[in-house]
Amino acid sequence: MSKAKPIIWGIAIIALGVIFGGNAIGLFDINVFFDGWWSLFIIVPSAISLITEREKFASLGFLAAGVILLLAAQNVFSYDVAWKAILAVFLIIIGVSIIFRNVFHSKNDKEIAKKIDGMKDGKTMDSQTAVFSGSDRIYNDEVFSGSNLVAIFGGVDLDLRKAKFEKDTVIKAFCLFGGIDIKVPKDVQVKIKSGFIFGGISDERKSGDNKGKYTIYLDAGGGFGGLSITDKEGK
Repeated sequence: MSKAKPIIWGIAIIALGVIFGGNAIGLFDINVFFDGWWSLFIIVPSAISLITEREKFASLGFLAAGVILLLAAQNVFSYDVAWKAILAVFLIIIGVSIIFRNVFHSKNDKEIAKKIDGMKDGKTMDSQTAVFSGSDRIYNDEVFSGSNLVAIFGGVDLDLRKAKFEKDTVIKAFCLFGGIDIKVPKDVQVKIKSGFIFGGISDERKSGDNKGKYTIYLDAGGGFGGLSITDKEGK
């Protein structure tokens, strides 16, 4: 779906241009500045993310919030009621997402959890922590044995494209209002277990899940943050 996102954005921008152009030359008269028009800056991106992103709960929450604010601007109900409704929606979505992820474990999630349980020895794993800061780690012909990544109001960058692998490894990642970028070799397989609430994982690898000799088991979670995986060359 990563390729579909810019196409959808392009269509949305073209449609907006057609509306402004048509209004200017008198082809039609569409009022784009109706009461609550500003809520479209929440509704449209959320709707696009709901279609294109892997994680749906955050997009659904913000889409609902945008619609509620639009209805309040249209005097369907007061803003006081709107903010209470938005809080209720977010609490419900958070609760549902927690239940969903704990009840409906995929086979892949169980496999990753089993691998992680078998590699609990923290001494074999490096760690990167960024709290209101940044942390970069580049492996250059070094053996990678796993890593713990934490980003809280900060960013973590882990570059494994030139790392050496001697066995399957685990990466545990947590980000809260932060971001984590992981660059992996093209010949290493990555299996993902995601537990984000209002956040998600962007898998930008060209090759997808390779059938490589070794596998990275990624256990990622957090809230209001994101993690990206890529195998692209260069910076």
